[in-house]
Formats: sequence, C-alpha cells, structure tokens
Amino acid sequence: MNYILFDGDVRNALLPFTYTKPVADIRIGILTIREKWEKFLGLTTTTVTEEYLEEKYPMVEMEANVLINASFCPTPSLVEKVKNLSKNEAIFKGEDVLAFFTSDSQEEVNFDDYTQIEFDEEVLQIKNTWDIFSLNDKAIQEDFDLITEGRTSQPIPEGTRYLCKENIFIEEGAKITFAILNALSGPIYIGKDAEIMEGSAVRGPFAMGESSVLKLNTKIYGATTLGPYCKVGGEINNSVLMAYSNKGHDGFLGNSVIGEWCNLGADTNNSNLKNNYATVKLWHYETGRFANTGLQFCGLIMGDHSKCGINTMFNTGTVIGVSANIFGSGFPRNFVPSFSWGGASGFTEYKTNKVFEVAEVVLKRRNLVFDEKDQKILTHIFEETKKYRNY
Repeated sequence: MNYILFDGDVRNALLPFTYTKPVADIRIGILTIREKWEKFLGLTTTTVTEEYLEEKYPMVEMEANVLINASFCPTPSLVEKVKNLSKNEAIFKGEDVLAFFTSDSQEEVNFDDYTQIEFDEEVLQIKNTWDIFSLNDKAIQEDFDLITEGRTSQPIPEGTRYLCKENIFIEEGAKITFAILNALSGPIYIGKDAEIMEGSAVRGPFAMGESSVLKLNTKIYGATTLGPYCKVGGEINNSVLMAYSNKGHDGFLGNSVIGEWCNLGADTNNSNLKNNYATVKLWHYETGRFANTGLQFCGLIMGDHSKCGINTMFNTGTVIGVSANIFGSGFPRNFVPSFSWGGASGFTEYKTNKVFEVAEVVLKRRNLVFDEKDQKILTHIFEETKKYRNY
C-alpha cells in the first residue's frame, strides 16, 4: 500500500511553521509526525501540501493509496484501522477525516459514497501552534514507548545522579558528564551522539535528538524537546526546538516553539505569563487577528531561519515569522512578520539576498547545502507575507 500524508484544514493555523514545511514534518514529542507514521507503518510516506513546497516535498501516487490526515498522531489501534482500509472506506473522528482509501483512477472523492468508520479512541491532534508545546508531554511518552520497546538503553555513565532509571533511555554515542537526570515525572530520551555537559539538571519528560547538546549547567524542565543538532543553555521549560536551532547561553525560554535554523542570542528571555494572569492571545494567520489560546502560560512562537540578538526580550505570546532578525533594547511587537529586520524601535524589510547569504553559511556549518529548492521556498514566502510588512 502507498501512504500519503496530507496537510488538511489546520495548515494555516500552524503557520509560521507550515510556511516552510508540510504539517507532517512538524516535530512534537521525540519524532516528527511523519517519522511517527513511518515507524508504525514500516514504510516511507510522501505528502500532499502547498504547490510551492511540492518540489522539495513531492507526492508519489500509485494505483492504490491511503491518504492520512497529518495533523493526527498515530496510535497502534488507529494504525491498524488505517492498514485495513479498502476501496470506498474512510476513517472519521467526529467531523474530521483521519484517513481514506483512493485509487489513481478516481477522479474525485465524495465521502457520501464512502463507508465511514468512526474512530472514537483518544488521539493527539495538532490543530494550533500552541498545541506543539501544550501536548508535548503526552507526545514524548508515546514516542518513548514506541522507540524503546524491546530495546536496551546504554548504561547511565558513572557520576550521573538519576531517579527512575527505567524511564531513562540513552542511545549509542551519547555523552553525559556529572549531570542530574530526574525521570520521576516523565521519560528522558537522549539521542545518538547527544551530549549533556557538566552540572546540567534535567527533569522529564525530556527528549534530545541526535547530536544535540546541553551546555554547562543547563536547567531543563519538562515537557521539553530538542530536535537533532540543537545546542542549548540556560533555563528551558515546556518548549520544543524542532531541529538545528540554538539557544546557547543563559536566559529563559518557556512554553515556546522554535522552528529550524533559529538562533537566540545570549541572555534572550521570553515571558510566558502575563502580569494579570489572564489567558494569552497569539497572532493567528488564518483569521488575521490575535486568538485566545485559553492558556495561562504561553511564550514565544518563532518560524524557521529567524534569529535574535543578545539581551532580546519577548513579551508573553509573541509570534515571529520566517527569516526575521530581531535586535535592540525593549520589547518588539507581539507579532513580527516574516523577513523583518529590527526591533522595538522599528522594522525594515529583510531582503532575500541577505537572507540567502546567512542561510548558506548557517547550513554549511552543518555540512548541508542551502539549495535552489530552499531559495524558491523562501522567495515564495517573502512574496506571500508582504501584506504583513506595513511598517
């Protein structure tokens, strides 16, 4: 069977992250949503996404296909139902379609003609950007169970203080030096070749991707995820850094989601609680206004390739677009459009030629190439987001 993950109607609610990637490639827990499905299915998947992303994320259609709503994370029982789908069958949860069968000869899909199978069990669905950190504790536990089942952890190094050893899993090549690991409140997963430096204190649930680093005396509160190749220091609480992003120095990051290829300057801090303890509103691209999250704790949402200078301060519920560069004293506005350059004193447009120069250097440091596909994607986003840059 050929499995295809589609963005669904949540795509706009998950901007700015879905400007640069399909919904399937959002990371929550230890793995991306695509990686979760592929691990369960035992097969690779392709994607139905926005046209400008198709060159980098192509769809492969075969004679028989099952399309899966990428906003839903897999569970064993859901996967079993997906695998058993046949012609003219679809799985629903309430009004939402989870998956459906289609063939390459099928001109259109009309669910009135389908046998609709109701899935009434609990399943994680990522509907909004703030779900990524607020549901991260459940996602880490599910991924931890999936990844570690039937496997044996590397031994905990001598000199490491730990609680609840059975909730700690260390992959091959990981280094831990004189750290504290407390897995009583949730699992701790340390990926291949990751490193935890001296004096770091970690409280689960926590996940580190391959080759990620906790620098000296880092303080981690769950539920926090570092994707592959992230370097962090200071204090982090209930946050997700998707991949290749750095917060290398002191400063606080809480109840936040940081995309890929981001960098937070030394002593960057974000507020995650309003002084009046009111629920937090976040900029919502779909509605073009600030939406009430219903959360009392909500910090920073930062899209791919964005960066900030030293001593940057972010107010509660700040949304930063793609390829923004923020610096200077004071609090920048709560919504900073993509390709913005500046801070509290004002912004100008961050031109794509300068963006490309930085991206090329940053990716090269990881032995990766910023290629023409990436340039085309960022160019499209630059044009699409011009309407927000009314400085």
